[in-house]
Amino acid sequence: MYELKTLLPQFDIKLPTCMYDLKNVSLSADPATSTSSGGCKGQLRLFQSASEFSSSINSRNSVTCVLDLDILGRQIQHLLKDDTASIAMRQEKVLQQLEALKAQLGKIRADLGVCGKTVQHTTAYQNGGLKEVPLKDIVINGHPNFIPYALLALKNAWRDLYTVNVKTFTHSTMADIGPAAREFEAKLAKIPVNNALPNINVTLIWKNCEHTEMISSPTMYVPIYGEVNVIRYLGRVGPVEYRYEGSPLCNEIDLVLDICYQLLRCSTHKAQVAMVRLLDKRLQQQQYFGGSQMSVADIGVYSSLIRIPAITDKDLTPALLAWRKRAKLVTQI
Repeated sequence: MYELKTLLPQFDIKLPTCMYDLKNVSLSADPATSTSSGGCKGQLRLFQSASEFSSSINSRNSVTCVLDLDILGRQIQHLLKDDTASIAMRQEKVLQQLEALKAQLGKIRADLGVCGKTVQHTTAYQNGGLKEVPLKDIVINGHPNFIPYALLALKNAWRDLYTVNVKTFTHSTMADIGPAAREFEAKLAKIPVNNALPNINVTLIWKNCEHTEMISSPTMYVPIYGEVNVIRYLGRVGPVEYRYEGSPLCNEIDLVLDICYQLLRCSTHKAQVAMVRLLDKRLQQQQYFGGSQMSVADIGVYSSLIRIPAITDKDLTPALLAWRKRAKLVTQI
């Protein structure tokens, strides 16, 4: 045979760790079943025509093997002999997961009605007369290149007021989330969870998606796109101190969040600097964008500036630099 040179170099391929491992189930020759009385070693001969088969049967020198069901059965038993225990364990695990899913579906069905027993609900006074409903868990799909730092900022800012319990998972579309996302996960895990406080459970899934999206309803898939809009949602269900619907600065906070939304979608550095100048005009001489107290507007601005490393200290005004130092004491990022 001709020897062929290697056309492609050896690549270090990183396989995903979030997928199941499948064993090789190909039939291999078993010494106990590879021989037969006719001298056949587990080979099956194929004939092109009926005449060739007939001549092979009549020939004394021809050795013909037929498919022996006993041999095939012993081979299958040999393959399954070592997997019986593992199959039983997997079956037991699947049954437990089904029981957990049944309980979860029962809870969702019960939550579709009016429930006033839980303390985690929106109130009629603080939310413009909305009907009281239980607070459901949310799911956020995010790309590792666009880390939602607002979750970490809110978790630190609400440490003594509200618990944001974040659990992270990796979707099969991501082979590696990268060092920045792993560092983000480590910082989230360091913040203790206080079960005595009202809380919301957030499931963050690293996924190959274009925009950060949030799914708040388990019964229908209606995503909310953009980290800024996720901040708006959490600000409405979070602690009372950060709910801004009844504040005189409600429109001002929404305007600052809109500027953050545009800032994250600027394609040039010049456009980014222009958005930073708009933020400086909104801040003016205030300590925070919501006045004298920290608000979700400050969380949105702080997270947006972290996500855009092209904006350096030279692009920030003295007022924004002083604000960032004050905000860092609260967000601890």
